Amino acid sequence: MVRKLVLAVGLGALAFTVSACNTVKGLGNDIESVGEAGEEAINS
Repeated sequence: MVRKLVLAVGLGALAFTVSACNTVKGLGNDIESVGEAGEEAINS
């Protein structure tokens, strides 16, 4: 019983970590695209 609970908590934490990495990566891409758009506006 305890082993199943530990396994379930571990899998939940793993899923949360993977989704958080994707979120941070997406946020980084968004920030990069805003920076590029600002640079293009300044150079135009």
